[in-house]
Amino acid sequence: MEVIYTFFVSFFLVFLSELGDKTQLLVLSFSTKDRAKNILLGVAIGTFFSHGLAIIFGSKLGSLGDDNFRFYLEIFTYISFLLFGIFGFIPEKETTNNSKSSFLQKVTNIKLNYIFIIAISIVIGELGDKTFLASLGLGVKYPAYKISLIMGSIMGMVLSNSFALFFGRFLGNKFNPKFVKVLSNILFLLFGSIGLINLIF
Repeated sequence: MEVIYTFFVSFFLVFLSELGDKTQLLVLSFSTKDRAKNILLGVAIGTFFSHGLAIIFGSKLGSLGDDNFRFYLEIFTYISFLLFGIFGFIPEKETTNNSKSSFLQKVTNIKLNYIFIIAISIVIGELGDKTFLASLGLGVKYPAYKISLIMGSIMGMVLSNSFALFFGRFLGNKFNPKFVKVLSNILFLLFGSIGLINLIF
């Protein structure tokens, strides 16, 4: 039962957080350059090497035998979830010179196998992102369920980016991006609050 639970926790966190994210927009820019299955394969590979490694590293920390260390590590994880949710409600400032975005834009123009290029773009785009850090936190919390967390993360990214490829315009007209962002922030706040309450009380 715990395996299914951790899969869906990882899946929903990544899926909702990725909707409208910069890496999803990047994938959308690839839609005319290669077949959809190749693009989504690149997304899956990139997610494995970004979120997957974050989960594995987090699980190593979570598996350490010191109970006090684990306790404070879990508190840090839940507080970070709360911070993701809180800061998600703060409007982002428009930046004219985003080094990561400009670098990713250059990567998309390289004439190589697009599966490889997309995977590299996902790895670079997700480093330090809130979904990446959330995956790290999930690894800390559920160190015994690395496979289900990684699978949930990959499926969340692939499904979210499938929407970008196949239903981008439709979703853009039907769903307000602010609504999706609010839903994602609420999910982070919910997991953070429940985790802290269970841990402390």
